[in-house]
Amino acid sequence: MKKIEISTETITLGQFLKLAQMIDTGGMAKWFLQTKEVYVNGERETRRGRKLKNGDVVDMREFGTFVVKGLE
Repeated sequence: MKKIEISTETITLGQFLKLAQMIDTGGMAKWFLQTKEVYVNGERETRRGRKLKNGDVVDMREFGTFVVKGLE
């Protein structure tokens, strides 16, 4: 499980994908979420605006599992 560190309390899923280097630009987030299976805490997610916080787990079957490490 890879850790992605954030410096704020929350981050959007779109920002997370960019930070994790899954996409190059924020505009690619919608396309990525429509074409790839992304799960947040075990639930399928397609909203790029979904807020992630410390301890949330993002699972992308093709790319691995990531945990958000941020402010507690």
